[in-house]
Amino acid sequence: MEVFNLTPSDSSTFILTGIPGLEPAHIWISIPFSMFYIIGLLGNFIVLFVVWKEQTLHKPMYLLLCMLALTDISMCTSVMPKALCIFWFNLKGITVGGCLTQMFFLHTVSTMQSAVLVTMAFDRYVAICNPLRYATIFTSVEIAKLGLVGLTRAVLIILPLPLLLSRQPFCANHIIPHTYCEHMAVVKMSCGDITINRTYGLVMAFVIIGLDLTLIALSYGLIIRAILRISCKKAHQKALNTCTAHMCVMLTSYTPFLFSSLTHRFSQGFSPHVHIILANLYLLVPPMLNPIIYGVKTKELRDKVFKYA
Repeated sequence: MEVFNLTPSDSSTFILTGIPGLEPAHIWISIPFSMFYIIGLLGNFIVLFVVWKEQTLHKPMYLLLCMLALTDISMCTSVMPKALCIFWFNLKGITVGGCLTQMFFLHTVSTMQSAVLVTMAFDRYVAICNPLRYATIFTSVEIAKLGLVGLTRAVLIILPLPLLLSRQPFCANHIIPHTYCEHMAVVKMSCGDITINRTYGLVMAFVIIGLDLTLIALSYGLIIRAILRISCKKAHQKALNTCTAHMCVMLTSYTPFLFSSLTHRFSQGFSPHVHIILANLYLLVPPMLNPIIYGVKTKELRDKVFKYA
């Protein structure tokens, strides 16, 4: 895990405490956490399997859904195995390099997921507002290119976070009151000047989310305008139905992320265990709900899933 070239504090170890104040209840807390994790993995792997097996689902919308499923799996898997080791076996130690690596992968995948949601919004915009050009704009090759652009953006934006932290001296107290190495939690372990780290992390979080949410809002603004111009009630309803699942997924993804980020940076008035539980739920609830939402709202996918049930 020693991916980054760290300072002399490489040989030291951080201690992840889990959920501070609720240590005696770790075993009980692990039960819903592990259930959410297993359900999320199962649901997303089912989506990947069904889309892979069914040629009729090899369409841009479902390829994007597979990309979303992959980011969901990666995001929760980057933190939950270690969190469960803390809850079950009291294995709280993690090397500095391992901590920075976990932080890098977690935030990279989160940023990539946001890019996928933007692409899905643009997909719905073209499908509803410019359906005649949909087949030429959204091809498998173009989806792959957009995925590569989203991944490149995520890596370039997130890479400075661990690199900046690798140059920081860490204090003697290496106890992180968290279940995983979130950026701001690690920053607080430094004894040096963390102004650049805090500023970059905060600016990047709001630039990424602000830009992506603006693009999504613009897409749906144009979609709503196009829908209102449809005179046929049946076509009106069909157009709305194609967007409902994506809008639900956005709410489950962005709302807990924003709330978790704000409570972690401006935590006055919040008990530490509250925002740590929220931070974990942000990584567990969307991966669990996303396959369910698309399974319920998308008849074609639902029918194919039942075929293999």
